[in-house]
Order: sequence, then C-alpha cells, then structure tokens
Amino acid sequence: MAAVRISSRSGLPSLLLYLGIGIALGQDGIFDVKFDNAELTQVIGYAALVVILAEGGLGAKWKEVKPVLPAAAVVSTIGVAISVGITASAAHYLVGLDWRQALIIGAVVSSTDAAAVFSVLRRVPLPPRITGVLEAESGFNDAPVVIMVVALSAVGPVEHWYILVAEIAMELAIGAAIGITVGWLGSLGLRHVALPASGLYPIAVMAIAVSAYAAGAMAHGSGFLAVYLAAMILGNSKLPHWPATRGFADGLGWLAQIGMFVLLGLLVTPHDLVDDFWPAVVVGLVLTMVARPVSVFLSLAPFRLPAREKALMSWAGLRGAVPIILATIPMVSGVQGSTRIFNIVFVLVIVYTLIQGPTLPWVASKLNIAEDPAEADDLGIESAPLERLRGHLLSVAVPAKSKMHGVEVGELRLPAGAAVTLVVRENQSFVPSPATVLRRGDELLVVATDPVRDRAEERLRAVAEGGKLAGWLGTGGSAAPGTPGATGPQGGSAIPQAMKLAKKLGGAGADTRTGANGSGSGTKTRPRVPHEPPLG
Repeated sequence: MAAVRISSRSGLPSLLLYLGIGIALGQDGIFDVKFDNAELTQVIGYAALVVILAEGGLGAKWKEVKPVLPAAAVVSTIGVAISVGITASAAHYLVGLDWRQALIIGAVVSSTDAAAVFSVLRRVPLPPRITGVLEAESGFNDAPVVIMVVALSAVGPVEHWYILVAEIAMELAIGAAIGITVGWLGSLGLRHVALPASGLYPIAVMAIAVSAYAAGAMAHGSGFLAVYLAAMILGNSKLPHWPATRGFADGLGWLAQIGMFVLLGLLVTPHDLVDDFWPAVVVGLVLTMVARPVSVFLSLAPFRLPAREKALMSWAGLRGAVPIILATIPMVSGVQGSTRIFNIVFVLVIVYTLIQGPTLPWVASKLNIAEDPAEADDLGIESAPLERLRGHLLSVAVPAKSKMHGVEVGELRLPAGAAVTLVVRENQSFVPSPATVLRRGDELLVVATDPVRDRAEERLRAVAEGGKLAGWLGTGGSAAPGTPGATGPQGGSAIPQAMKLAKKLGGAGADTRTGANGSGSGTKTRPRVPHEPPLG
C-alpha cells in the first residue's frame, strides 16, 4: 500500500511503481525471475482489464457522461483512426518499420488507458464536462483498438480497410446492445430482490458486469464495451448497499492493476530496451505532440468546446498498461518483429506517462481550467431493502457542500409514504421534528414504502442540488406546497404508511439500523436522545 500512497502524492499513475516492482523481480532484476509467457500475460491482462473497466463504469456519473456521450464516442472512434494514421506514418517513415508493424504500433498506443485516466483524473479538479469526455473515451476506445490490433496481427494479408471498419462497427453495435441489456436486467433484479446478506451485493454487481463481457465475446461482439456499459448502468441505478459495492469494486480494481502491472514488468527484459529507446521516444513525441492533438481537435470540431479544453484533453490522453497488454497480441500471433513492437510500446508508455501524469495539474492551471468550487457535492444515499416489510431504509449522508444544509425537515417535502425517522449528528441520534434544521455532516434515516422509494430519493437529491427551492429552480423532485403527500407544515401529517413502517422497525423513539443481511432481522434499538444537539 506504500506504492498507492506514493503514487497519490506524486501525481503519477500507479502503473510506473508496479511496473518497477515487476522489473526488479524479473530478468536483470534483483531476483532474476525468468518469465516470457506472453500468452499467459495476455489472458491475465484481459481479465484485469475487464475488472478495471467495470470499476470505471461503476464510478462514472451519468449526469456527467450523458451531455458528452456523443463527443466521447467520436473521439474514441474517429479520433482513434486519425491518431493511428499519423502515428503509424511516423513509425514507418521515421523509425523504418514496415507498414504492418507501424500500423500495429499506431493502433496499440492510440488507446488511452482506463486505469491511468481514472486514477489521475479523479484527483485533478477538472470540470465535469472534461472529466466525463476523458473517462468515457478511455472506457470506449479499448474496444475498437482491440479489434484493430487483432485484425492487423492475424496471419495472412490484412483485410481491406472498409471490411475492417464494417467489422469494428458490427462488433461495437453487438457489444453495446448486450452491455445495455445485461446492465438493465441486472439492475432491475438487484433492485427488486433482497439478497440474504448485504455482502452479496458487491459480488453480484461485479458478476453481472463480468457476465456482460462473456456474453459480448460469445456473441462475437466487443466484450470490453459491453462490460463498461453494463457497469455504467449498474452504477447509476441506485442499487442497495451502494457505498459497500463501490468500495469493493475500487479495491478489486486496485488488485487487478497491481497484478497486471507486476506481470508486465516480469515479462520485459530491460537490456533489450536499450536499442529501442530512441525509436520509442520519437514515436511517442509524434503521438503526444501531433497525433493526439490533431485527433482531438478534428474529431471534436462539430462540438462547440473551447480550444483550451481541447488542448487539455490532448495532453490528458494518458497511456498505461492497456497498450502494453495489446502489444502482447502480435507476440502471441507470431508477427515478425513483435518483440521490437513490445519494447517500443513499453518504453513509450513509461517515458510519456512519467511526463504527462505529474504535469497534468500544472497544464490545467496554465490553461485556467478548474472545477467550480461552488458546485454542490453529490448526495450519498445507501439503500437497504426490507422485503418482508415492503419498504426501504435510505441512509442519507449530507456532504460538506450540499445545499441541504440549512433546510428544515419539513421543507424536504418527501412524497406520501416516506419520512425522516432519525438524524445522527455529532455521534448523537434523535428523532427530528418538521422544524429540525439539517446541517452538513448529518446522517439521515429515511423510511420509504416500496412504491415511492425512487421518488423519495429523487426528491432528496433535488434538495441537495437546489436547496429548499429545488422545485422552483427546475432541479426536479418537486412537491409543491399544499399538494397531497407533501411533508411539512403545508403538506399534512408525516405520512401514515411510512410511520407504520417506522413503528415496525422499532418505534418513533428508537435509533434503527439494519443488520448485515439487509432484511430487517438484525435491527437494533437504543433510547433516543431527548433533545436535539444545538446548531451552534
């Protein structure tokens, strides 16, 4: 874990540190471990990439990705094609590789790495529009690049370009359809079936995402696109026990990165890299300074994005383990000069990741691009299904910049069938009244009957984004004053259905918490605090 802390503080993707560990263990290293099984490396790398894409999809916020989805799709297809052409030309004319080898290198290094992008961008304060494009691009562009590299590495003559384009389009369409279907069916099942233990939800989510990859591959579609889209749908479906699921996926993603990077470090032979160092630097320089900027600016020309944002996206095209894994495909296929291709890609990735990763915040600062500090934090809501009682417990954490701070409980105006039954503030719990003022750092326990669970969560998120005037500010989830079912002074009583459900869970004066199984059978009660903590 020391490597994780070092990479976080230095701004480097953990790629370099774990690759270094693998190199130190392997040939020419401290332990001189002999490992040259490219086929095994490719299989393990594919498995790790599936987990990394699933983790990235689960963390992608639909509200950020949706507005930039067309731009990300164009950059990851047309932009990749432009980058491949320019980089391959440089590899052919400047380095002297034949066209097959040059095109393979161009395709391999034109894919941005999901792990590198996710680990760096989520620590750099960039506007959601830029982050959304870059993260979606890194999730999407693996699919067409893999298809292209496999086709170029096949034995025999390379197919005509229009046949290759048609195959790529067909496989992407199949993968997208399967990913969306599996993600939708999986989220539907998890939202309506209470599993016997809360710890099963993270496993079920990852299993569904991996199933999307398997189904896509079996249908001769893009499994990588399928797993990313399925995970994105699952991650935005308000699943039960979501914080635990997100933490599990994050840990699994780190484990996949560590294993993949160490294995790639073992595969390389350091003394073989010397002859290919300068060719790699030349190809990488063309890729970074010419191919990537030209592909970004041309592919995003139809979209009215500021030039400085396009410039930042050009610099933020981070490479990582994915290009190195893809460089094992020609080795397994027996392409002439495949070892040199692997060495060039390996050196290129290390050198330019070392340059781009730490300098990305500085470039963003020079371009005067930063995230709006006034933007409200996303509201954390964890749901635990209560199948026997036909209801849900929503555990709501009010973050530091949420506009729910200062809103009275009655002003939440939850729909009929939902009510705030408990507030935890500074390690003290109490039953709120309609006049209780919420504060940042509060944790709320909201009881909602099954039919209104979605509307209750929508209303809570709306208030978190727009404050007490959310309905009038157009943030959704509104409940106008005086409408039936609105809570608070104008809206009538505190919802008969929800209060009955709350009493079943332990009474109005109890601190109610679900057990690990999420079924209500493990609820605990403790006497309530007679008075609310002061606001001061």
